[in-house]
Amino acid sequence: MVDEAWGPSGWMSTAVRQEPVDRRELHTDRPQSARMYDYLLGGKTNFAPDREIAAKALEAFPGLRDVVRAGRAFLGRAADFLVREGVDQFLDIGSGIPTSPNLHEIVQRVNPAARIVYVDNDPIVLAHTRALLNSTPEGRIDFLAADLRAPEAILAHPCLVGPDAALDLDRPVALVLSAVVHFLDDEDDPYGVVRTLLDPLPSGSRLVLSHATADASPTQVGRAGSAYRGGGVGIHPRTREQFARFAEGLDLATPGIVHPGAWRPEPDAPVSATTQDGYVLVARKR
Repeated sequence: MVDEAWGPSGWMSTAVRQEPVDRRELHTDRPQSARMYDYLLGGKTNFAPDREIAAKALEAFPGLRDVVRAGRAFLGRAADFLVREGVDQFLDIGSGIPTSPNLHEIVQRVNPAARIVYVDNDPIVLAHTRALLNSTPEGRIDFLAADLRAPEAILAHPCLVGPDAALDLDRPVALVLSAVVHFLDDEDDPYGVVRTLLDPLPSGSRLVLSHATADASPTQVGRAGSAYRGGGVGIHPRTREQFARFAEGLDLATPGIVHPGAWRPEPDAPVSATTQDGYVLVARKR
């Protein structure tokens, strides 16, 4: 950590928390899910191994890029919906490489005082977060380098607890898990991970969740999943019934559990058949 880069309160003037990046840990010689996601969205922060495995997945499932983009569009609509509902704190875990419009751009456009904490375990995400994410003067953005598989460590981080915490966990928080939980296998206890993250959040908090499924295209999705796993990237599509378990005990926002393109679409927006290979929801904690 370079202390002289910090302001008097320990925070950068850009309101992005800075943590050191070990360039040796970037692992650009092997595919990584965030960089593959970036490639599928049309980004440029990816490397040959990422593109190679993503291309194999696209060959197996030509609609994959449309599914990824539909999921990203859902996130934007969900964030806009929640900030207009009065939610002004967002915890985005598995945030990935910044892709405009980013979550904070969407919510701070409506509420400049909104606060966002991005969480990811990829050092290259941290490097790009440093360079690209700037908060409004009234709001705040922070980045926490952590793994979704260790939810207790995320919740105990000074970024979330203590005098300099970016979020006030005594007030409602939107927990955002966009296209990330399907990278947890059953041994990781994905339901327990999500529940652990939700448990300390107060009533009125929200869950924003999107997840891959093979319900509509089992053969194609199965082959794409095999391509991911062949590159060392585990992915685990789940059925609608399995996905619904994440929302047990929560109140679903209309229209409930649907495919990405069907969640509060923009007027006259087509709902493409290629968006049927994922499920999304927004739910409220009682």
